[in-house]
Amino acid sequence: MIIQSKRVWIGGQFLPAQIEISEGKIERIYTWGTQPVDVDYENLAILPGFIDVHTHGSYGFDTNDAEPSGLRDWMERIPEEGVTAILPTTVTQMPDVLTKAVANVANVIEEGYEGAEILGIHFEGPYLDMEYKGAQPPEAIAKPSVEQFKMYQEAARGWIKYITISPEHDEDFELIRYCAANGVVVSMGHSSATYEEALMAVANGATSMTHVYNGMTPLHHRNPGLVGAAFRIRDIYGEIIGDGHHSHVGALNIFFQTKGRERGILITDSLRAKHCPPGGNYQLGGHDIEIGEDGLARLKGTDTIAGSTLQMNRGLQILIEEAGVPVDTAINACTLNPARCLGVDDRKGKICAGYDADLVVLDRDYNVIQTYCRGIEFREKRFMF
Repeated sequence: MIIQSKRVWIGGQFLPAQIEISEGKIERIYTWGTQPVDVDYENLAILPGFIDVHTHGSYGFDTNDAEPSGLRDWMERIPEEGVTAILPTTVTQMPDVLTKAVANVANVIEEGYEGAEILGIHFEGPYLDMEYKGAQPPEAIAKPSVEQFKMYQEAARGWIKYITISPEHDEDFELIRYCAANGVVVSMGHSSATYEEALMAVANGATSMTHVYNGMTPLHHRNPGLVGAAFRIRDIYGEIIGDGHHSHVGALNIFFQTKGRERGILITDSLRAKHCPPGGNYQLGGHDIEIGEDGLARLKGTDTIAGSTLQMNRGLQILIEEAGVPVDTAINACTLNPARCLGVDDRKGKICAGYDADLVVLDRDYNVIQTYCRGIEFREKRFMF
């Protein structure tokens, strides 16, 4: 199959080009108009598929539910917002809940599914700080433990690829060093760590920060905190929730000015309520939450933010149109940067011969017209919106 557009994202710019897809891979890129095509997208933008490294659920399903049918449904339907690869993300809970959750993801991966590719599990907690726990359930927060993490990783059959941890509670940075040595990306978050503690965590293997600004020590000119460390340490990654509510659009702009085009990662931090009708009763980590008119989730009866219902294509729109983030920087944050962070940038994150045929077609209003997951069409054929 060959598709074409006058706006294909190649080499950090839009070019007229044709893309040949064969057996789930990009076989070859041609100059626009040189080969007969199966689909001509004319002036629509073709981008690499979006990669969401921090998302708890959607369509009424939460990773902690440990239900194979819910996880499969999520993967098959999430391409409607251009997502072609994902890390289902846990929420701090008791060991029996987390063990079942990670085992469920491993089972679905190994048994087979359709839609967005599961690249692994994001294990958010339970090794977090009480002061900066946010909506994470305090009764389940635990001290970092290599032995306990080994138990979770065994249940996950090695599929935990990313962990959020509060480094100041990790004695001698033992768990950070263990994870870094065993192929797990370590991200600092939900943490009261000082600037100096963050530097030592990086020295011991941490390479990312979880939803910068949210759930961490703020920037102060005499006490830089974790936010200051995220800005100062240019060669670590930083997640950012791009809904314009978790962080002001001005703060989004500042974040990307400091991280540049290679280290910022757009995330949704989405909950089970995403893509669900307004209203309804939902839970996060066993606690009741409510969804406001702004799309934010809050712990019921409080102002504590508990997550979002952000869609990746809308996050890209907010970064470019409202936050004033350069187009190449914003697109990288959805595609190449998360691929690099996870070490899969040899097959994902850009439109290039030999790469997975993960593509999203957007109109001028950032609406998803079509999504290809490893060459398979999902939006038009699977969903009639």
